Amino acid sequence: MNWLRGNKYAAVLLTLVRIYVGWEWLTAGWHKLAGAKPFDAAGFMKGAIAKPVADSATHETLYPAFTAFLKHVALPNVKLFNVIVPWGELLVGAGLLLGALTTTAVLFGLLMNFMYMFAGTVSTNPWLILLGFFIAAAGTNAGKFGVDHYILPYLHERFKKHDRAPKLHPRGRLHT
Repeated sequence: MNWLRGNKYAAVLLTLVRIYVGWEWLTAGWHKLAGAKPFDAAGFMKGAIAKPVADSATHETLYPAFTAFLKHVALPNVKLFNVIVPWGELLVGAGLLLGALTTTAVLFGLLMNFMYMFAGTVSTNPWLILLGFFIAAAGTNAGKFGVDHYILPYLHERFKKHDRAPKLHPRGRLHT
């Protein structure tokens, strides 16, 4: 794990993986945004509700909570999801391609991959999940050759300033 998180050769390999995964997300989002017809997730959601992922032997629904989420939250708010999904895919892709907020981008990408899997869509999701776990496990090393190299030190310093504020001692006295 230390090799993945700190080695410069690992950072080069992770950059290639990050660019591939980022391109997959970026193009998926772009096709939804720039397609001939406006993106509409309603059909996909209705299909996932009508035919949820089921156990092949017992035919019991494997993810009833996810099916309930689709039925009672996502489908009634499909207009919101019609915006969130393509823009989410596009932004995850841009973040990974540029190496900007890489860990955050890959975690949101993994979240979407799992949502698609719970809905019954296999496609490239298992492959993107596997590669995404490597990117997530690498932490900041995955964005070493990207925008993260510049923005993470800035963000670290910016939020570190908030930690310097005086704190109260457990007995109520000021503790600096």
